[in-house]
Amino acid sequence: MPAATGQPDQPPRAAGVAGVVFAVLLAAAIVLIRIVFPELPPAATTWHATSLGRAALRVALTLLPFAGIAFLWFMAALRAYLGAREDKFFATVFLGSGVLFVAMLFALATDADSMLFVAGTSAGGPPPQLWRYSHHFTFTLLSSYCMRIAAVFTFSTTTIGRRLNLFPRWLVWLGYLVGAVLLVVVTEVPWSELAFPFWALAVSCRILTARSRS
Repeated sequence: MPAATGQPDQPPRAAGVAGVVFAVLLAAAIVLIRIVFPELPPAATTWHATSLGRAALRVALTLLPFAGIAFLWFMAALRAYLGAREDKFFATVFLGSGVLFVAMLFALATDADSMLFVAGTSAGGPPPQLWRYSHHFTFTLLSSYCMRIAAVFTFSTTTIGRRLNLFPRWLVWLGYLVGAVLLVVVTEVPWSELAFPFWALAVSCRILTARSRS
């Protein structure tokens, strides 16, 4: 599909609002998960022994479903805006990667919720082996899979935005940079998962600003 030559109509406000909600909720959930599940867990599980640790994880698990719903709304609003102008190839990658991202996000939340349930029902907390398994599963799903499929979503969305002249040059470069970070270095650099909600926030603010100016 050839690139658009003119400035397209502005996308619906729902895309910008849903993107902001998603970015804020996901960033808060990632921060809480990183705090509750430290990168190098102690020899004995200690997070479940404090009410603060359990409360932080409950808050993160409460935020994740709403983050996923906001993300789906963000996708739907953008796809409705693209309409017949969308490139079939990139639109398929856009839709597939977005759905996979939400599915992995919910799987991560299910594992963390199971760990919280075991911590609340087991005398003395979960066994160390279960803690290590849950810790490894949570961070492997978050960094190795969830964020890498988010990189695919970032690349495809940025490419669509560039081809339709929806994104300015700085946002295009930011999208490709964030996609590269999520794809290559996310497993090596702690907290780099926050690059994805930061990019979503930048895209959403651009949409809302463009609508206000129009």
